[in-house]
Amino acid sequence: MKNLALHWKIIIGLVLGVIWALLSAIFGFSEFTIDWVKPFGDIFIRLLKLIAVPLVLFSLIKGVSGLSDIAKLSRLGRKTVLIYLSTTVFSVLIGLTLVNTIQPGNFISKETRDLNKEKYAHKIEAKKADAKEFKESGPLTFLVDIVPSNIFFSLQNNKLMLQVIFFAVLFGIALVLIPGEIGQPVKALVDGVNEVILKIVFIIMDAAPFFVFALMAGLIADIAGDNLSTAVDLFKGLGVYSLTVLTGLGILAFIFYPLLLRMFTKMNYGFFFKGISAAQTLAFSTSSSAATLPVTMECVNKNLGVSKEVTSFVLPIGATVNMDGTSCYQAIAAVFLAQAFGVDLDLGQQITIVLTATLASIGSPAVPSAGLVMLMIVLESIGLDPAWIGIIFPVDRILDMCRTVVNVTGDSAVATIVDHSEAKTQ
Repeated sequence: MKNLALHWKIIIGLVLGVIWALLSAIFGFSEFTIDWVKPFGDIFIRLLKLIAVPLVLFSLIKGVSGLSDIAKLSRLGRKTVLIYLSTTVFSVLIGLTLVNTIQPGNFISKETRDLNKEKYAHKIEAKKADAKEFKESGPLTFLVDIVPSNIFFSLQNNKLMLQVIFFAVLFGIALVLIPGEIGQPVKALVDGVNEVILKIVFIIMDAAPFFVFALMAGLIADIAGDNLSTAVDLFKGLGVYSLTVLTGLGILAFIFYPLLLRMFTKMNYGFFFKGISAAQTLAFSTSSSAATLPVTMECVNKNLGVSKEVTSFVLPIGATVNMDGTSCYQAIAAVFLAQAFGVDLDLGQQITIVLTATLASIGSPAVPSAGLVMLMIVLESIGLDPAWIGIIFPVDRILDMCRTVVNVTGDSAVATIVDHSEAKTQ
Protein backbone atom coordinates (compact mmCIF):
# COMPACT_ATOMS: atom_id res chain seq x y z
CA MET A 1 0.00 0.00 0.00
CA LYS A 2 2.92 2.36 0.65
CA ASN A 3 3.91 2.43 -3.03
CA LEU A 4 0.33 2.82 -4.19
CA ALA A 5 -0.54 6.21 -5.69
CA LEU A 6 -2.75 8.43 -3.54
CA HIS A 7 -5.63 8.49 -6.00
CA TRP A 8 -5.78 4.69 -5.96
CA LYS A 9 -5.81 4.73 -2.17
CA ILE A 10 -8.69 7.23 -2.24
CA ILE A 11 -10.58 5.08 -4.74
CA ILE A 12 -10.06 2.01 -2.54
CA GLY A 13 -11.23 3.98 0.49
CA LEU A 14 -14.42 5.19 -1.15
CA VAL A 15 -15.19 1.74 -2.61
CA LEU A 16 -14.77 0.18 0.84
CA GLY A 17 -16.94 2.96 2.28
CA VAL A 18 -19.70 2.23 -0.22
CA ILE A 19 -19.47 -1.50 0.47
CA TRP A 20 -19.63 -0.83 4.22
CA ALA A 21 -22.71 1.36 3.75
CA LEU A 22 -24.42 -1.28 1.61
CA LEU A 23 -23.64 -3.96 4.22
CA SER A 24 -25.02 -1.59 6.87
CA ALA A 25 -28.26 -1.36 4.92
CA ILE A 26 -28.45 -5.12 4.36
CA PHE A 27 -27.65 -6.24 7.91
CA GLY A 28 -29.24 -3.31 9.75
CA PHE A 29 -26.28 -1.71 11.52
CA SER A 30 -26.58 1.74 9.89
CA GLU A 31 -27.03 3.32 13.33
CA PHE A 32 -23.61 2.01 14.36
CA THR A 33 -22.10 3.46 11.17
CA ILE A 34 -23.72 6.85 11.82
CA ASP A 35 -22.57 6.94 15.46
CA TRP A 36 -19.03 5.55 15.14
CA VAL A 37 -17.87 5.94 11.53
CA LYS A 38 -19.61 9.05 10.21
CA PRO A 39 -17.92 11.44 12.72
CA PHE A 40 -14.56 10.87 10.99
CA GLY A 41 -16.16 11.94 7.73
CA ASP A 42 -17.42 15.05 9.50
CA ILE A 43 -13.86 15.74 10.62
CA PHE A 44 -12.74 15.54 6.99
CA ILE A 45 -15.35 18.11 5.98
CA ARG A 46 -14.25 20.38 8.83
CA LEU A 47 -10.62 20.11 7.72
CA LEU A 48 -11.58 21.05 4.16
CA LYS A 49 -13.62 24.00 5.43
CA LEU A 50 -10.71 24.96 7.70
CA ILE A 51 -8.36 25.49 4.76
CA ALA A 52 -10.93 26.83 2.27
CA VAL A 53 -10.72 30.51 3.25
CA PRO A 54 -6.91 30.77 3.67
CA LEU A 55 -6.44 28.69 0.51
CA VAL A 56 -8.49 31.12 -1.59
CA LEU A 57 -7.17 34.24 0.16
CA PHE A 58 -3.45 33.60 -0.25
CA SER A 59 -3.63 31.76 -3.58
CA LEU A 60 -5.60 34.64 -5.07
CA ILE A 61 -3.33 37.34 -3.63
CA LYS A 62 -0.35 35.42 -5.00
CA GLY A 63 -1.98 35.06 -8.41
CA VAL A 64 -3.02 38.71 -8.73
CA SER A 65 0.25 40.12 -7.38
CA GLY A 66 2.09 37.92 -9.85
CA LEU A 67 0.67 40.08 -12.63
CA SER A 68 3.24 42.79 -11.88
CA ASP A 69 4.59 42.44 -15.44
CA ILE A 70 1.41 44.18 -16.58
CA ALA A 71 3.24 47.46 -15.84
CA LYS A 72 5.43 46.71 -18.89
CA LEU A 73 3.06 44.44 -20.77
CA SER A 74 -0.25 46.12 -19.96
CA ARG A 75 -1.79 45.29 -23.31
CA LEU A 76 -0.79 41.64 -23.02
CA GLY A 77 -2.06 41.50 -19.46
CA ARG A 78 -5.45 42.99 -20.30
CA LYS A 79 -5.96 40.57 -23.16
CA THR A 80 -4.93 37.58 -21.06
CA VAL A 81 -7.13 38.35 -18.07
CA LEU A 82 -10.12 39.34 -20.22
CA ILE A 83 -10.01 36.16 -22.31
CA TYR A 84 -9.47 33.94 -19.26
CA LEU A 85 -12.42 35.47 -17.43
CA SER A 86 -14.62 35.25 -20.54
CA THR A 87 -13.88 31.56 -21.12
CA THR A 88 -14.46 30.80 -17.44
CA VAL A 89 -17.86 32.52 -17.39
CA PHE A 90 -18.81 30.71 -20.60
CA SER A 91 -17.76 27.39 -19.04
CA VAL A 92 -19.98 27.97 -16.02
CA LEU A 93 -22.91 28.87 -18.29
CA ILE A 94 -22.38 25.67 -20.30
CA GLY A 95 -22.47 23.69 -17.07
CA LEU A 96 -25.64 25.39 -15.84
CA THR A 97 -27.37 24.94 -19.22
CA LEU A 98 -26.57 21.22 -19.32
CA VAL A 99 -27.49 20.45 -15.72
CA ASN A 100 -30.78 22.35 -15.96
CA THR A 101 -31.61 20.63 -19.26
CA ILE A 102 -30.61 17.06 -18.38
CA GLN A 103 -31.47 17.37 -14.66
CA PRO A 104 -29.32 14.41 -13.53
CA GLY A 105 -30.53 14.76 -9.94
CA ASN A 106 -34.04 13.88 -11.09
CA PHE A 107 -32.84 10.45 -12.20
CA ILE A 108 -32.77 9.66 -8.51
CA SER A 109 -36.24 8.41 -7.64
CA LYS A 110 -38.84 10.84 -6.34
CA GLU A 111 -39.11 8.84 -3.12
CA THR A 112 -35.39 9.28 -2.39
CA ARG A 113 -35.49 12.98 -3.24
CA ASP A 114 -38.57 13.49 -1.07
CA LEU A 115 -36.84 11.65 1.78
CA ASN A 116 -33.77 13.85 1.44
CA LYS A 117 -35.93 16.95 1.17
CA GLU A 118 -37.77 16.04 4.39
CA LYS A 119 -34.52 15.26 6.19
CA TYR A 120 -33.00 18.63 5.26
CA ALA A 121 -36.24 20.63 5.50
CA HIS A 122 -34.81 23.07 8.06
CA LYS A 123 -31.97 23.98 5.72
CA ILE A 124 -34.38 24.40 2.82
CA GLU A 125 -36.60 26.73 4.86
CA ALA A 126 -33.59 28.84 5.76
CA LYS A 127 -32.67 28.98 2.09
CA LYS A 128 -36.18 30.11 1.17
CA ALA A 129 -36.01 32.86 3.77
CA ASP A 130 -32.71 34.05 2.29
CA ALA A 131 -34.20 33.92 -1.22
CA LYS A 132 -37.21 35.97 -0.09
CA GLU A 133 -34.93 38.55 1.49
CA PHE A 134 -32.92 38.71 -1.74
CA LYS A 135 -36.06 39.29 -3.84
CA GLU A 136 -37.24 42.09 -1.56
CA SER A 137 -33.89 43.88 -1.63
CA GLY A 138 -32.82 46.51 -4.18
CA PRO A 139 -31.39 45.58 -7.60
CA LEU A 140 -27.81 46.41 -6.61
CA THR A 141 -27.89 44.90 -3.12
CA PHE A 142 -26.02 41.85 -4.42
CA LEU A 143 -23.12 44.04 -5.51
CA VAL A 144 -23.12 45.84 -2.17
CA ASP A 145 -22.94 42.51 -0.34
CA ILE A 146 -19.77 41.56 -2.23
CA VAL A 147 -17.87 44.42 -0.57
CA PRO A 148 -16.92 43.56 3.04
CA SER A 149 -17.30 46.08 5.84
CA ASN A 150 -15.03 44.04 8.12
CA ILE A 151 -12.67 41.57 6.46
CA PHE A 152 -11.96 39.78 9.75
CA PHE A 153 -15.66 39.03 10.10
CA SER A 154 -15.79 37.79 6.50
CA LEU A 155 -12.81 35.48 7.12
CA GLN A 156 -14.81 33.73 9.84
CA ASN A 157 -17.69 32.76 7.57
CA ASN A 158 -17.27 30.56 4.48
CA LYS A 159 -20.62 31.86 3.21
CA LEU A 160 -18.99 35.28 2.74
CA MET A 161 -16.33 33.95 0.39
CA LEU A 162 -17.16 36.52 -2.29
CA GLN A 163 -16.15 39.21 0.21
CA VAL A 164 -12.88 37.39 0.88
CA ILE A 165 -12.25 37.14 -2.87
CA PHE A 166 -12.97 40.87 -3.29
CA PHE A 167 -10.46 41.72 -0.56
CA ALA A 168 -7.84 39.34 -1.99
CA VAL A 169 -8.13 40.89 -5.47
CA LEU A 170 -7.94 44.42 -4.02
CA PHE A 171 -4.94 43.47 -1.88
CA GLY A 172 -3.19 41.86 -4.86
CA ILE A 173 -3.77 44.91 -7.06
CA ALA A 174 -2.40 47.19 -4.33
CA LEU A 175 0.73 45.01 -4.14
CA VAL A 176 1.24 45.49 -7.86
CA LEU A 177 0.87 49.27 -7.63
CA ILE A 178 3.21 50.00 -4.70
CA PRO A 179 7.00 50.24 -5.23
CA GLY A 180 8.65 46.83 -5.64
CA GLU A 181 11.11 47.20 -2.76
CA ILE A 182 8.22 47.90 -0.37
CA GLY A 183 5.92 45.20 -1.64
CA GLN A 184 8.56 42.47 -1.96
CA PRO A 185 8.55 41.45 1.75
CA VAL A 186 4.75 41.20 1.66
CA LYS A 187 4.88 39.11 -1.52
CA ALA A 188 7.47 36.85 0.09
CA LEU A 189 5.23 36.44 3.13
CA VAL A 190 2.20 35.66 0.95
CA ASP A 191 4.24 33.15 -1.08
CA GLY A 192 5.49 31.49 2.09
CA VAL A 193 2.06 31.26 3.70
CA ASN A 194 0.61 29.97 0.43
CA GLU A 195 3.21 27.18 0.36
CA VAL A 196 2.42 26.27 3.98
CA ILE A 197 -1.31 26.08 3.20
CA LEU A 198 -0.67 23.91 0.14
CA LYS A 199 1.42 21.62 2.34
CA ILE A 200 -1.53 21.40 4.75
CA VAL A 201 -3.69 20.40 1.79
CA PHE A 202 -1.28 17.59 0.96
CA ILE A 203 -1.17 16.48 4.62
CA ILE A 204 -4.98 16.30 4.70
CA MET A 205 -5.07 14.47 1.38
CA ASP A 206 -2.53 11.92 2.68
CA ALA A 207 -5.16 10.92 5.25
CA ALA A 208 -7.98 11.25 2.69
CA PRO A 209 -8.37 7.49 1.99
CA PHE A 210 -9.44 6.83 5.59
CA PHE A 211 -11.56 9.98 5.77
CA VAL A 212 -13.22 9.21 2.42
CA PHE A 213 -14.10 5.73 3.68
CA ALA A 214 -15.78 7.23 6.75
CA LEU A 215 -17.44 10.01 4.75
CA MET A 216 -18.94 7.66 2.16
CA ALA A 217 -20.02 5.05 4.69
CA GLY A 218 -21.58 7.65 7.00
CA LEU A 219 -23.22 9.76 4.31
CA ILE A 220 -24.87 6.85 2.49
CA ALA A 221 -25.91 5.26 5.78
CA ASP A 222 -27.39 8.60 6.88
CA ILE A 223 -29.33 8.97 3.61
CA ALA A 224 -30.38 5.38 3.06
CA GLY A 225 -30.59 4.05 6.61
CA ASP A 226 -31.36 0.34 6.44
CA ASN A 227 -33.03 0.64 3.01
CA LEU A 228 -30.74 -0.85 0.36
CA SER A 229 -32.83 0.36 -2.59
CA THR A 230 -32.28 3.99 -1.58
CA ALA A 231 -28.50 3.55 -1.63
CA VAL A 232 -28.56 1.82 -5.04
CA ASP A 233 -30.90 4.50 -6.39
CA LEU A 234 -28.40 7.19 -5.45
CA PHE A 235 -25.72 5.68 -7.68
CA LYS A 236 -28.03 5.62 -10.69
CA GLY A 237 -28.15 9.41 -10.52
CA LEU A 238 -24.34 9.52 -10.28
CA GLY A 239 -24.04 7.83 -13.66
CA VAL A 240 -26.15 10.49 -15.37
CA TYR A 241 -24.31 13.20 -13.42
CA SER A 242 -20.95 11.90 -14.69
CA LEU A 243 -22.21 11.86 -18.28
CA THR A 244 -23.45 15.44 -17.85
CA VAL A 245 -20.02 16.60 -16.62
CA LEU A 246 -18.22 14.75 -19.42
CA THR A 247 -20.60 16.27 -21.97
CA GLY A 248 -19.80 19.76 -20.68
CA LEU A 249 -16.07 19.08 -20.78
CA GLY A 250 -16.43 17.63 -24.29
CA ILE A 251 -18.25 20.76 -25.50
CA LEU A 252 -15.40 22.91 -24.18
CA ALA A 253 -12.62 20.75 -25.64
CA PHE A 254 -14.13 19.85 -29.02
CA ILE A 255 -16.52 22.71 -29.85
CA PHE A 256 -15.79 25.87 -27.85
CA TYR A 257 -11.97 25.95 -28.12
CA PRO A 258 -11.94 24.96 -31.83
CA LEU A 259 -14.35 27.81 -32.55
CA LEU A 260 -12.17 30.28 -30.65
CA LEU A 261 -9.04 29.16 -32.47
CA ARG A 262 -10.79 29.27 -35.84
CA MET A 263 -12.15 32.77 -35.18
CA PHE A 264 -8.95 34.36 -33.87
CA THR A 265 -6.04 32.34 -35.29
CA LYS A 266 -7.26 30.20 -38.22
CA MET A 267 -5.18 27.37 -36.68
CA ASN A 268 -6.26 23.84 -37.53
CA TYR A 269 -7.56 22.21 -34.34
CA GLY A 270 -6.06 18.84 -35.24
CA PHE A 271 -2.63 20.48 -35.38
CA PHE A 272 -3.30 22.27 -32.09
CA PHE A 273 -4.55 19.12 -30.35
CA LYS A 274 -1.59 17.05 -31.54
CA GLY A 275 0.81 19.77 -30.45
CA ILE A 276 -0.33 19.75 -26.82
CA SER A 277 -1.10 16.02 -26.55
CA ALA A 278 1.90 15.38 -24.28
CA ALA A 279 0.69 18.06 -21.84
CA GLN A 280 -2.86 16.68 -21.96
CA THR A 281 -1.64 13.16 -21.19
CA LEU A 282 0.38 14.39 -18.21
CA ALA A 283 -2.58 16.49 -17.02
CA PHE A 284 -4.81 13.42 -17.13
CA SER A 285 -2.38 11.34 -15.07
CA THR A 286 -1.45 14.00 -12.48
CA SER A 287 -4.74 15.96 -12.18
CA SER A 288 -2.55 19.04 -11.66
CA SER A 289 -2.19 22.04 -13.97
CA ALA A 290 0.83 23.16 -11.94
CA ALA A 291 2.66 19.85 -12.30
CA THR A 292 1.91 19.91 -16.03
CA LEU A 293 2.98 23.55 -16.54
CA PRO A 294 6.60 22.93 -17.68
CA VAL A 295 5.45 20.44 -20.31
CA THR A 296 2.58 22.70 -21.37
CA MET A 297 4.98 25.61 -21.89
CA GLU A 298 7.32 23.46 -23.95
CA CYS A 299 4.50 22.08 -26.12
CA VAL A 300 2.94 25.48 -26.75
CA ASN A 301 6.28 27.11 -27.52
CA LYS A 302 7.92 24.42 -29.66
CA ASN A 303 4.94 22.63 -31.22
CA LEU A 304 2.51 25.51 -31.68
CA GLY A 305 5.09 28.23 -32.33
CA VAL A 306 3.90 30.59 -29.58
CA SER A 307 6.60 33.08 -28.56
CA LYS A 308 8.50 32.55 -25.31
CA GLU A 309 7.37 35.96 -24.07
CA VAL A 310 3.70 35.03 -24.38
CA THR A 311 4.23 31.46 -23.19
CA SER A 312 6.08 32.49 -20.03
CA PHE A 313 3.49 35.16 -19.23
CA VAL A 314 0.13 33.66 -20.20
CA LEU A 315 0.50 30.01 -19.18
CA PRO A 316 1.65 30.50 -15.54
CA ILE A 317 -1.24 32.91 -15.03
CA GLY A 318 -3.58 30.37 -16.63
CA ALA A 319 -2.44 27.63 -14.26
CA THR A 320 -3.56 29.91 -11.42
CA VAL A 321 -6.64 31.74 -12.66
CA ASN A 322 -8.03 29.79 -15.63
CA MET A 323 -9.95 26.67 -14.59
CA ASP A 324 -12.58 26.24 -17.31
CA GLY A 325 -13.07 22.52 -16.75
CA THR A 326 -13.26 22.95 -12.99
CA SER A 327 -15.74 25.84 -13.28
CA CYS A 328 -18.02 23.84 -15.59
CA TYR A 329 -17.89 20.89 -13.19
CA GLN A 330 -18.65 23.05 -10.15
CA ALA A 331 -21.78 24.49 -11.77
CA ILE A 332 -23.05 21.02 -12.71
CA ALA A 333 -22.16 19.50 -9.35
CA ALA A 334 -23.82 22.26 -7.30
CA VAL A 335 -27.12 22.07 -9.19
CA PHE A 336 -27.02 18.24 -9.27
CA LEU A 337 -26.69 18.09 -5.49
CA ALA A 338 -29.53 20.58 -5.11
CA GLN A 339 -31.69 18.41 -7.39
CA ALA A 340 -30.71 15.24 -5.54
CA PHE A 341 -31.81 16.76 -2.23
CA GLY A 342 -35.01 18.28 -3.58
CA VAL A 343 -33.85 21.90 -3.43
CA ASP A 344 -35.08 24.26 -6.16
CA LEU A 345 -32.53 26.94 -6.99
CA ASP A 346 -33.94 30.27 -8.14
CA LEU A 347 -32.38 32.59 -10.72
CA GLY A 348 -30.58 34.64 -8.08
CA GLN A 349 -28.85 31.56 -6.67
CA GLN A 350 -27.80 30.37 -10.13
CA ILE A 351 -26.34 33.82 -10.83
CA THR A 352 -24.46 33.42 -7.55
CA ILE A 353 -23.08 30.12 -8.87
CA VAL A 354 -21.79 31.90 -11.99
CA LEU A 355 -20.04 34.60 -9.96
CA THR A 356 -18.72 32.35 -7.19
CA ALA A 357 -17.49 29.58 -9.52
CA THR A 358 -15.80 32.16 -11.75
CA LEU A 359 -14.08 34.02 -8.92
CA ALA A 360 -13.28 30.88 -6.91
CA SER A 361 -11.55 29.39 -9.97
CA ILE A 362 -9.16 32.36 -9.89
CA GLY A 363 -8.08 31.44 -6.37
CA SER A 364 -8.11 27.69 -6.94
CA PRO A 365 -4.60 26.21 -6.64
CA ALA A 366 -3.54 23.97 -9.52
CA VAL A 367 -3.29 20.82 -7.39
CA PRO A 368 -5.35 17.60 -7.33
CA SER A 369 -8.71 17.71 -5.51
CA ALA A 370 -8.64 21.50 -5.09
CA GLY A 371 -11.86 21.58 -7.10
CA LEU A 372 -13.69 19.86 -4.25
CA VAL A 373 -12.62 22.56 -1.81
CA MET A 374 -13.79 25.23 -4.26
CA LEU A 375 -17.07 23.36 -4.75
CA MET A 376 -17.73 23.62 -1.02
CA ILE A 377 -17.45 27.39 -1.37
CA VAL A 378 -19.95 27.39 -4.24
CA LEU A 379 -22.38 25.22 -2.24
CA GLU A 380 -22.20 27.42 0.84
CA SER A 381 -22.71 30.55 -1.27
CA ILE A 382 -26.15 29.26 -2.30
CA GLY A 383 -27.09 27.88 1.12
CA LEU A 384 -26.43 24.17 0.53
CA ASP A 385 -24.70 21.75 2.89
CA PRO A 386 -21.02 21.30 1.86
CA ALA A 387 -21.08 17.78 3.33
CA TRP A 388 -23.17 16.73 0.33
CA ILE A 389 -19.98 16.60 -1.75
CA GLY A 390 -19.52 13.13 -0.27
CA ILE A 391 -22.15 11.87 -2.72
CA ILE A 392 -20.01 12.67 -5.76
CA PHE A 393 -16.77 11.28 -4.29
CA PRO A 394 -17.11 7.88 -6.01
CA VAL A 395 -16.79 9.42 -9.48
CA ASP A 396 -14.82 12.57 -8.71
CA ARG A 397 -11.33 11.23 -9.32
CA ILE A 398 -11.86 10.31 -12.97
CA LEU A 399 -13.78 13.55 -13.54
CA ASP A 400 -10.92 15.47 -11.89
CA MET A 401 -8.49 13.95 -14.39
CA CYS A 402 -10.75 14.90 -17.31
CA ARG A 403 -11.37 18.46 -16.17
CA THR A 404 -7.63 19.02 -15.67
CA VAL A 405 -7.12 18.08 -19.33
CA VAL A 406 -9.68 20.75 -20.26
CA ASN A 407 -7.97 23.28 -17.98
CA VAL A 408 -4.63 22.73 -19.72
CA THR A 409 -6.27 22.77 -23.17
CA GLY A 410 -7.94 26.08 -22.35
CA ASP A 411 -4.67 27.62 -21.15
CA SER A 412 -2.94 26.56 -24.36
CA ALA A 413 -5.77 27.89 -26.55
CA VAL A 414 -5.72 31.28 -24.84
CA ALA A 415 -1.92 31.51 -25.12
CA THR A 416 -2.19 30.79 -28.86
CA ILE A 417 -4.93 33.41 -29.34
CA VAL A 418 -3.00 36.07 -27.40
CA ASP A 419 0.17 35.33 -29.38
CA HIS A 420 -1.61 35.74 -32.71
CA SER A 421 -3.23 38.95 -31.47
CA GLU A 422 0.14 40.35 -30.39
CA ALA A 423 1.69 39.45 -33.75
CA LYS A 424 -0.98 41.52 -35.54
CA THR A 425 -0.38 44.59 -33.37
CA GLN A 426 3.37 44.59 -33.88
